[in-house]
Amino acid sequence: MQRIHIALSTEDVAATVEDYSVRLGRKPNLVVAGEYALWRTDTINLSVRKDPTATPGELRHLGWEDPSAGGFTASTDVNGVVWERFTAEQQAQEIEAVWPGSGYTVDD
Repeated sequence: MQRIHIALSTEDVAATVEDYSVRLGRKPNLVVAGEYALWRTDTINLSVRKDPTATPGELRHLGWEDPSAGGFTASTDVNGVVWERFTAEQQAQEIEAVWPGSGYTVDD
């Protein structure tokens, strides 16, 4: 099953985790304190990241978590929005590369 991926920028990861956990009705699958959080529900793959190059609340990119993705890909649409396509395992590898020791594993 594909999940839509939405990646947002935030200034305050902890406050975003508190707010979005209520909105999504669940805690995130992963929190890297002060840096990043990821929720994976049946329908959405939502990440928030402290990104000094983006305004808080700004869309960083969209995409699809897709179990049939042959590899991580990214393309830009006609509106300048970056769309990524990846498997859950590829996302976990990317997370570990950016935050070594995060311990994140896919837990469907």
